[in-house]
Amino acid sequence: MVDRNILVAKVTTIEKCINKVKEKRSASIDEFMVDEDSQDIVLFNLMQAIQGCVDMAAHIVSDEGYGMAGSMNDFFCLLRGRNIISVDLQEKLISAVGFRNLVVHEYAKLDLNQVYDIATHGIGDLEEFVSIVVRRFA
Repeated sequence: MVDRNILVAKVTTIEKCINKVKEKRSASIDEFMVDEDSQDIVLFNLMQAIQGCVDMAAHIVSDEGYGMAGSMNDFFCLLRGRNIISVDLQEKLISAVGFRNLVVHEYAKLDLNQVYDIATHGIGDLEEFVSIVVRRFA
């Protein structure tokens, strides 16, 4: 059984990071491209929000006994296998993990257009995941 206190703490952290991304992303791509402080804040909070989703998925998989994961992506595959998330959301979350890895390991190679797109459109995938988890396990 999923520990509700751990779940609430993870949701709170993810929501805080998502709100910070929304607060700090610029109104336009042009503004974002020249504001290095906003870029750094958005990137850090996107990375933290994605990691929070991975951690939450890992907690659910572990506590519910859904199987063993060999990678971060596997947690979302295991949740999909239990019909907790859709194939579409699974693919989006796996892409988010790829983006997170790029931020962590290849920071200098980031495409700021992609970052802005994720901060304005892709953030909804994380919100959808949190919403599904809260409805199912909280």
